[in-house]
Amino acid sequence: MDDTPIKRSGAKPENESQVTEERLNRKGTRLSADDMSEVGNRLRLRAAVVYEIIRQEGEEELARAPRNLWWSGIAAGLSIGFSILGEALLRAYLPDVGWRHLIENLGYGTGFLIVILARQQLFTENTLTAVLPAISAGKQYTYWRVLRLWGIVLLANIVGTALFGSALASGLFITEPVFDAVEALSAHLMEIPPIQMFLRGIVAGWVVATLVWLLPSAEHSKIAIIFLMAWLIAALDLTHVVAGSVEAVFAFWTGHASLADIVGGFLLPTLMGNIIGGSALFALIAYAQVSEEI
Repeated sequence: MDDTPIKRSGAKPENESQVTEERLNRKGTRLSADDMSEVGNRLRLRAAVVYEIIRQEGEEELARAPRNLWWSGIAAGLSIGFSILGEALLRAYLPDVGWRHLIENLGYGTGFLIVILARQQLFTENTLTAVLPAISAGKQYTYWRVLRLWGIVLLANIVGTALFGSALASGLFITEPVFDAVEALSAHLMEIPPIQMFLRGIVAGWVVATLVWLLPSAEHSKIAIIFLMAWLIAALDLTHVVAGSVEAVFAFWTGHASLADIVGGFLLPTLMGNIIGGSALFALIAYAQVSEEI
């Protein structure tokens, strides 16, 4: 190993939050160029870098053709149904004891894992991803593109969840214990008062936005982070407008909810809560913490 200290090539502004060659050399560090490269590879991503990664992903999504968004959104609606199915499967075969709630909710991450790793369009992800380009640009045209994206993806997601929920309610594809478990989960969801749907939706929107924010830094732990954040949503009994739509449709077909209950009691308050949690709160705070660096 070459122990010759690296020479400074020019003055750079001091930033104590970053590891630089200048700072290391001033403190007597004798690192080779290879060592310095390894240091750079192991540094955590700065918030501004994470922001820019997500912003550029948002730009790509906003530029996609409506038809592509539509079919990707339907795929996500179908895939997210496996969150309900995974949770119901564990509930059906675990003993009815006090800790069952904590274990069965691990299954809730299944659908999120499929959606995120398959790069499908999920509405609640876009409450952060699509909004960052609009906040950065500050142009009316960009905001209209966000609304277009939201409208297409949300409607497509609901179509997908309606198909999945209807398939579950038919009883043709699942065993009787799993059917009973889905019915119990669906009935429980529809018993939550609208104001609680809204408030819990805010927290769920924040959790999903946090998940999106964590993924760029999670090179080798994406699966664990997805399951952990999805587990939080289920374990805390939060409300998610897309995943919950599977349960709402199931509740409709099994007589636990009317169409008015679904739209007024679940869909609208949860939708508003998810948007506020993911966009109005998380996205704006994320922008505020990096606004001087981008």
